[in-house]
Amino acid sequence: MRTSAPSSRHWLTVEPLGAQAFSAFGDVIEPGRAGKHRTINEGFAERFDDLARLDTARQGGRPVLSVFRARPRALPLQLRLVERHLLGSQAFVPLLAQRFLVVVAPAGALPILSHLRCFIAKPGQGVNYAAGTWHHPLIALDAGGDFLVIDRGDPLAADDCEEHSLLDEDVWVRD
Repeated sequence: MRTSAPSSRHWLTVEPLGAQAFSAFGDVIEPGRAGKHRTINEGFAERFDDLARLDTARQGGRPVLSVFRARPRALPLQLRLVERHLLGSQAFVPLLAQRFLVVVAPAGALPILSHLRCFIAKPGQGVNYAAGTWHHPLIALDAGGDFLVIDRGDPLAADDCEEHSLLDEDVWVRD
């Protein structure tokens, strides 16, 4: 939800991350939320399958598994840019129990300032951005840390990242 300060500054209010509220932008990844569940390994493990719609095959793409190491950021925070990936989805799952911010806008030729939303992922949650969804680069809170990332790799090494500056828009996030 966006509120405006008396000046031209645009403030985003942080919302809880939930599957329904986030559905226009992709998937919330968390065990037990969706997908298939079964007990495995002689009852010593639970398996949760199909938690996100990974989309990496367009134009010969393939899934790439990476680790992003994020430094923590403090609020309030000025948002500098959003980006999108037209050829595939991009999933982020923290490797430790930590919070992070998820800033998104619907897919379209340009992000619409009034449609920007900011969610907070609680420990145990990840996100999968649908192809074309505008999103801010990773915003780790607290101590920062490592994130497992699944996105599209291209055999031709073509860059599938389009950026849009927000500096002229003066967009900020606060608690």
